[in-house]
Amino acid sequence: MTHKDSFLQGVKDCIPTMLGYFSVALAFGIVGVSSGLSILEITLLSIFVYAGAAQFIICALVAIQSPISAIFLTVFFVNSRMFLQSLALVPAFKSNSFWSNIGIGTLVTDESFGVAITKYAKEKSLNSTWMHGLNISAYLLWILTSILGGLVGNLIPKPETFGLDYALTAMFIFLLVAQFETIHKSKITVYIYLIVLTIVSMMLLTLFMPTYLSIIIATIIASVVGVVFDK
Repeated sequence: MTHKDSFLQGVKDCIPTMLGYFSVALAFGIVGVSSGLSILEITLLSIFVYAGAAQFIICALVAIQSPISAIFLTVFFVNSRMFLQSLALVPAFKSNSFWSNIGIGTLVTDESFGVAITKYAKEKSLNSTWMHGLNISAYLLWILTSILGGLVGNLIPKPETFGLDYALTAMFIFLLVAQFETIHKSKITVYIYLIVLTIVSMMLLTLFMPTYLSIIIATIIASVVGVVFDK
């Protein structure tokens, strides 16, 4: 195992993600408290759900006293994209042990997937030790910062004033730009078309169905078209 594949290198490669996570997790803790959640509930959500978008949605649904069945169903659909992300990483870990892969799959997020898939596109391989460093460091920071956000609670009544509500969007923009660094120039036009297709599909689908479903379906449409173009 080389230095670039070590656990510590995985932690180092996660630093940009952790900087973004700090703001998002802090905002989640604050929003959680304002939604009526206790510190224990905020902690448990960060440990067992560990998905920023889903956790904010839970806060919103709890605030309007939605039934537990609606919360479960909504979170399931929002997080179903993780199946696709895990499948995309399968080739890199086919020779890895079952339990190690369970650990990797459990802690994969949009951001860690973005970092990992970018590295995989460049080097055509991934090391499980590096992946654990990437995942575990992000996971622990998310939990601790969520708790911190819950503790400061009402001290920051308007997180948008400090731009905390934009942190998640900023991370996605960074990951998108990083992806373009690994794409051959001849394929950039195709990727731009796919981005436009995703946006247009999502906007049209939102006219007929909930936003979370339109995002998933638009992503699937763009993925299928992308595979056809790649062939």
